[in-house]
Amino acid sequence: MPDFGIMRGFNEKLFGDKLVAGQLPTQLGVIGSQQALDFDVDAQAFFDRVTVAGGTLSTTEKQAVNQLVLDLKANSLWTPMKAIYPMVGASAAACAQNLKSSSFTGTFTSGWTFASTGVTGNGTSSYMDTSLVPSVSLTLNSTHLSYYSRTNNSYNASEIGYEFGGSNQAQIIINFGGTSYDCVYNAPGAGTARSGTTSAFFVVSRPSAVLVKSYRNTSIIATNSLASVSLGTSSIYVGARNSPGKIPTNRECAFSSIGDGLDDTQESNFYTAVQAFQTTLSRQV
Repeated sequence: MPDFGIMRGFNEKLFGDKLVAGQLPTQLGVIGSQQALDFDVDAQAFFDRVTVAGGTLSTTEKQAVNQLVLDLKANSLWTPMKAIYPMVGASAAACAQNLKSSSFTGTFTSGWTFASTGVTGNGTSSYMDTSLVPSVSLTLNSTHLSYYSRTNNSYNASEIGYEFGGSNQAQIIINFGGTSYDCVYNAPGAGTARSGTTSAFFVVSRPSAVLVKSYRNTSIIATNSLASVSLGTSSIYVGARNSPGKIPTNRECAFSSIGDGLDDTQESNFYTAVQAFQTTLSRQV
C-alpha cells in the first residue's frame, strides 16, 4: 500500500497551495494555478492589471467579471468592444482598468467617490478620461456608448462622450432640462422628452451611416435618422463629456463601455449580460 504521507508531501511540493486534501495528481487534472483553471484568460489578464495598478478585487467581483466575459463572448459581443469599465474594486486603481485590453486605462480627476456599488462623481468637476479617441480607434458608421446609472434624479448632466463642435458630438445625456440627448458623430436632434427612471442601463448606438438609436435597458427610447459627420479627435470621457462645458454627472456609474455599433438583438443580449453581472454583485437597478 502506498505511503500517503510521502505522496501528500510530493503533491504539496508539486502543486503548492493548490493541493486539495485527499486528491492525487491525477484527480487534480491540469498542473497550474487555480486561477488558470477557473477564469477566462481575458478575465485573468484584467485581474492582473488591477493588481499591478495597486487595486484589489473580491472573490465575488472576480466571479462576476469572469461570467460577464463569458457571456459577452457567447453572444458575439466581446469583439465589438474597445473599452469596458466594470467599475469594480472600489478604488481608482481598479475602476480605471479596461476589461477588454491593456489599452485605454482611465484617468480619474478628483471629486469621485468609489464604493462596491460603483463610482460617483461630484457633479461639478469629476470625470474619467478614457484616452480613447474616435478618429484613432473607432469607426465612423459603427459606434456605441453605454452607461449603467444607479441614480434616479433630475440632475442636468452628460454621462459619457465628447463634443467636437456643435455638429459633431458623441454622448449620452440622460437628462437635461427634462430631455435626453444622445448622438454619435452628429449634432443632437430635438432630443427626447425624458420619461421614466434615470437609474438604468443606457446605450446609444450608431449601427449605420444614417441611424442612431437610444436604449434604456431593452426599450428603444429614440430612433433618429441622422447622418454621421466625422470622427471626433477628442478623447471620450466617462462621467462627463469632453468639451469646455463638461456638465459632469452625479449619477453613480456601475458599468460603461465604448465600441462598435450594436443592433437591437445585440443590445438586448448586452443588457442581459450586464444585468446578470450587476445582480451577482447585488447592485442591479
